[in-house]
Amino acid sequence: MAVDRTGSKMDIISRIWPFRPTTAHCESPKKAMELIKRAESDDLQVVFDKYASKESEGEKYMTYSDLILRYLQLLDPEKYDPYTYNLYASSVDTSRDGLISFSEFQGFEALLCAPDAMYALAFQIFDRNGNGYITCDEFEDIIKHTTLNAKIPFNFESDFIRLHFGKDKSRKVTYPEFTQLIHDFHEEHAWQAFRRRDKSNNGYISAKDFEEILINLKGYLLTPFVRKNIITVVLGGEHQRQISYAYFTAFISLLNNIELVKKIYMSATRRDPTKAVHKEELLYQSQEFSQITPLEIDILYQLAYLQHQEREDAETLLSSSVLYYSDLDELSPMEGRETPFKIQMQIAEQKLRLEQGTTERTVVMQIAESAYRFSLGALAGATGATAVYPIDLVKTRLQNQRTGSYVGELMYKNSFDCAKKVIRHEGVAGLYRGLAPQLVGVAPEKAIKLTMNDLMRDKLVQKDGTLPLWAECVAGGTAGASQVVFTNPLEIVKIRLQVAGEIAGTARVSAISVIRDLGFFGLYKGAKACLLRDVPFSAIYFPAYAHTKKFFADENGYNSPGTLLLSATIAGMPAAFLPTPADVIKTRLQVAARSGQTTYNGLMDCARKIMKEEGMGAFWKGGPARVFRSSPQFGVTLLTYELLQRLFYVDFGGSRPEGSEAKSVHLEDILSRNPDHIGGYRMALATFDGIESKFGLMLPKFKPSSAATKQ
Repeated sequence: MAVDRTGSKMDIISRIWPFRPTTAHCESPKKAMELIKRAESDDLQVVFDKYASKESEGEKYMTYSDLILRYLQLLDPEKYDPYTYNLYASSVDTSRDGLISFSEFQGFEALLCAPDAMYALAFQIFDRNGNGYITCDEFEDIIKHTTLNAKIPFNFESDFIRLHFGKDKSRKVTYPEFTQLIHDFHEEHAWQAFRRRDKSNNGYISAKDFEEILINLKGYLLTPFVRKNIITVVLGGEHQRQISYAYFTAFISLLNNIELVKKIYMSATRRDPTKAVHKEELLYQSQEFSQITPLEIDILYQLAYLQHQEREDAETLLSSSVLYYSDLDELSPMEGRETPFKIQMQIAEQKLRLEQGTTERTVVMQIAESAYRFSLGALAGATGATAVYPIDLVKTRLQNQRTGSYVGELMYKNSFDCAKKVIRHEGVAGLYRGLAPQLVGVAPEKAIKLTMNDLMRDKLVQKDGTLPLWAECVAGGTAGASQVVFTNPLEIVKIRLQVAGEIAGTARVSAISVIRDLGFFGLYKGAKACLLRDVPFSAIYFPAYAHTKKFFADENGYNSPGTLLLSATIAGMPAAFLPTPADVIKTRLQVAARSGQTTYNGLMDCARKIMKEEGMGAFWKGGPARVFRSSPQFGVTLLTYELLQRLFYVDFGGSRPEGSEAKSVHLEDILSRNPDHIGGYRMALATFDGIESKFGLMLPKFKPSSAATKQ
């Protein structure tokens, strides 16, 4: 027991790559990207102590039973297979002394977090001696114990084995070489299986043998539709048919290259996924790709025709040579996994927290998240405001324009006329008059709106993770109300600066002089109208944005930057136009009336006088300009805000932006639900299952019966 266990916790990984760099580097190495979040050392220690049943010289250790049966629960404690049990446990026990220390336990958690965890775990299992190499005997011994080898035996005297392990099988295989060996092993096994089933050595096997080989050796490539229709498609309406080796390899190659076929389809249709492609078109297009053969195209269209039969699609049944993108999705084992792995993992973790009711966070964590969102919202708001400020200036001057003409006042026919006259009389810089105070104020204004909306959505979310429409409206309305604290002073200063250039020959007006003239309470003149505008705007905008994002999201629920911008812009149209009457009233109240112009005493008085003197149409002045300003502004703002959250993502234990999250149809299912499985151990069961389904390493799980043993 005098084993030195004080080595690095990464020892288990360093054995996989048994080399040390000898070149000196002046720069420090870059930190590896962490896609699966590591568990904290203290948390791992608590879990380890909970399951460790052995103690020696003041240290706790896990037995093989503690790890495999009690903690990971990989095998049935009542009837597990001893060989598999020891094989799994020894992959963690790097010292091979029958006990697992905390450093080994922590090192294995690090391995499970690695991007190549499935290959690394398989290597650990094959590396029986723990020396960082695999011998032919080790490889052969484990493969011969698999249930797959019992069904379809592998020939270890083949050239394939000699090429990897040498003529006398004495060569040792390193980890990088092993990854290619285990990958190519599938292809070799399938080829050997065909030879074994070809009793007459004439290059043909039966359809039933073909199905058996595919299901056992290529099951990971088979979607439910393909698995169900293997016999149907290969028989092609005939009662008896022999499968040639060419057809055998073409079928497997097609399934391996479905994602490439999708690219060929999109090239042929100019990226239109709804367009039908005839066989001749796809054949022409596929000539640029040597990986796809005419025989594979024939098989593809046979499978597509079967799909149309199942759907009873009368139009496509008229022709057996029509293919749609949806047909390829039915054949692709990667369907539902196109979303970036990092996004899938974040969403899967979030939904797992909701499912387990572990979403409660400390006050400090919630404050930190709000501060984080506030900072990103401020930057996003400034970006959006700068992009559309000239439109906002034109909108303001149109809304302030009264019926009739006054000496020295510029009259505008429409938005374009206004923009031309501003440039003519004030220069291009005139379009940005008042931008400086706008940027000073817009940062907290947009930041508090975005932060408050996210905060309220988090508070109102249901236990199942959904958010009702009423809750979305309440969250948006609350965000709109909260921003008025910053919006009103900002708006009144901005508006007075924007209209200052309308009177020829007047002295230059500064933001400081406007604030001095108004005083503190004067800065909140028109606040009621501001509330009347901002509350409905946000109550309309944020729900519309969330639902529009979902509409434009891909099949996985993931939004690209283009769909984010489009969604945010479209949502801004009704949200900007409908509150225009309140915006007109607010503008009239906040602008200082000049000689001869009507003055207003409050919100209702202003509404009555506008109606009486100018009619209903005056309430919608500047409406189109508001749409053209607010839609792109919020488009740029929300795009910037969400991209910043993706680029500088910090997990505070809360939720990601609503609607831009991906449906984690893959990871959500394979993450462990055991609360003691933390960090990489959440992926332990999935990783052990993966080496079975992907590498064919299907080891027996149950103790062999006495009858089977005697035989």
